Order: sequence, then C-alpha cells, then structure tokens
Amino acid sequence: MTMSFAHAPYQAGMEVITSDIGDQILARLADYQPEATAEADVARALAADRLDVGDFGALLSPAARPFLEAMAARARTERRRHFGNAVSLFTPLYLSNHCRNGCVYCGFSAGNTIRRAHLDGAGIERELDAIAATGLQDVLLLTGESRAMSDVDYIGAAVKLAARRFAVVGIEVYPLNTDEYAYLRQCGADYVCVFQETYDPARYLEVHARGPKRVYPYRLDAQERALRAGLRGVAFAALLGLADFRRDAFATGLHAHLIGRAYPRAEISFSLPRLRPHVRNAAENAGEVHEAELLQVMLAYRLFMPHAGMTISSRERAGFRDHVIDLCATKMSAGVRVDIGGHDADEKGDGQFEIADDRDVAAVHAAIVGRGLEPVYRDHVRV
Repeated sequence: MTMSFAHAPYQAGMEVITSDIGDQILARLADYQPEATAEADVARALAADRLDVGDFGALLSPAARPFLEAMAARARTERRRHFGNAVSLFTPLYLSNHCRNGCVYCGFSAGNTIRRAHLDGAGIERELDAIAATGLQDVLLLTGESRAMSDVDYIGAAVKLAARRFAVVGIEVYPLNTDEYAYLRQCGADYVCVFQETYDPARYLEVHARGPKRVYPYRLDAQERALRAGLRGVAFAALLGLADFRRDAFATGLHAHLIGRAYPRAEISFSLPRLRPHVRNAAENAGEVHEAELLQVMLAYRLFMPHAGMTISSRERAGFRDHVIDLCATKMSAGVRVDIGGHDADEKGDGQFEIADDRDVAAVHAAIVGRGLEPVYRDHVRV
C-alpha cells in the first residue's frame, strides 16, 4: 500500500502488497463528519433498500440516537433473514502473553510487569482437551505479538493440534506475510482476526509507543494478505474508545466493505471490543463508549452489511450480550479465560484484560435458548 501520511517505516521481512484499500479508507475518513449529519439524513438511510457508505455514516452519527428503536427493528429483521435463529459459540485460547509492542492500552504490553507465560505442546493439548470437553467446536488461538516467543512454526503446530479436535480454528496473532498465512491455512486455520485498534494515523502512533505494531499500513493490509493466502474468513475491529469511536467504527465498516467487494467469496465478520481494565490498569481512554453507543455501532454494522457475521465478546456484561444476539450479533464467546493456561485450571500467566461475562458454556447455551434462539456448535465440516 502506498500511503501519503507519516507512518513508522516497514521493518525487515514485512511484505508490501499492491492495494489501494487503505488509501480509500483514509480518503473517505478525512471527509466523514458525523457531527454534521442531520436527522433527515438518518431517516433517508433507514428508508433505503440497501445502504451505501454515506447511509452507514449517517447511522453512526449523533443524529441517529432518536432512531435506535427503528434501527433495532430493522436490524432484527436483517439478522433473522440472513442468519435465522442461529448463534454460534466459540472460546479463545491464549497460548502466550509475551509481546514486543508498547501499546498503552494492553495488559500484554512489553513495558508491563506481569507474569509472562508460554504454553508448550503438552500445555496446548491440555488446554484444547479441556475446551473440547465442553462441547465447543470453534476455538480462536491467540498470542502476544512476539515472533521470538511465538514464531509461525509454533503457531502452526498449535493450529494442527486444534484442527484435530475442532471444526473451526481461528487465529488472532501478529500480522503475517502472505506465505505465512498460506502455511497456517495448510495447518488447518480457517479465519483470521486482526484489529486495527484505531484508524486515526496520528492517534495510532501515540498509542503504539514501540514495536512492529507501529507500522500502520502493514497491519491494515493483514486481512487482504490472509485472503490472498486462501483463508476463508477475516474479522475486523477497532478498539472502541481509543480514539473517536464513531470515526473508527466508520473506518472499520468501510474496510470490511471494501475487502468484501474485492474478495466476494470471503466470509466477513465484525468484533466490537471496548477498552477494558487490565492487570496493571494502564489503559488510557480517549473517550468512554457507553452501551447505547456500542449498540448503535452494532446496529449500523448490521444494516450496512447484513450478511456479515458479528461477535460480541466477554468484555461485555451478560445482560447486554444476551440482548444483542436477538438484534444483530451472530456469535458469542463462552467459558472464556484470558490468562495463559487457564482452561485446565493450571493458571500460568496473566491475562490481557478483565472480562465482564465469566459464564461457562452451559450457562451461555441456556441464555441463548431462553431468548428463543439456537446455539450452534458446528457450522463448518472439514473434508
């Protein structure tokens, strides 16, 4: 990607691809002024059969607040049309919390004094077996961003172990080159999550004090490299509250839209993380995002990209999560542990952040059924 703004230079070994998606995002973001949106713009967006990018921006604006009930009603209709009553279940598995980056909002930040841990092969198998015993068939493998402690071979070995036990294996690790994503696909990985954190280039450099994560365009192109490598799904998110959440949500939706248009066979999904406290409580919050504002973002995503998946994480309280699966979300975590080695009751390393919903799989299953929805453990068959 060729980008005109000042960003940290690419580091040795980072692949540069030819793509104009990042430039398109920043160009549209520069023109997006949510405070200038009028209620008439919101009403016009809700009346459209199919929303365009301008309509999406209107639904994220402060002017859309009086329209939340109308947005919710249409979002529920769209969710049922594209996903029926299904709510997919998964859980994350943290393999390592070693990290090279100096992110001011993250418990894994290299400057934090925490208990560092790194699961070996036997530890990974114990964790996977403990998760599989709950009946879950979808696992998301995560690491801190340290190639030295969690290289691609290590991640690939973990993916192979997971693919023997689970129908779906996701990865949320540091951004990789195309050939590395292709290798993980061969190992059994199905989808990739990469969160841009914030799309504001200046703010991005402020909150990423050091490390390879400072290279904004390399991170932004990660989903495209993954799809070029043959992964079937990619997830998008900004860490809401780190910068202007409306502009970050707009950029996130636009990013997913442009990738979906360029790669029409890709499975596109959103996540909605908000800033959370962590073990050293060093997060800085540029602007608190309340539940009503988080719901507005979720509804806008659903109306703009009605076919996209949407995950609501254990960062949010149980009542909120149970409410949004009926309106817009299609996937939720259960039995979550964010510490290293936590699933087999042998805690070894500190977690990335504090969760708000610690229900086990059975409790989340019951909550889904209680909403008249259907918990789905397997939506993909390996052949």
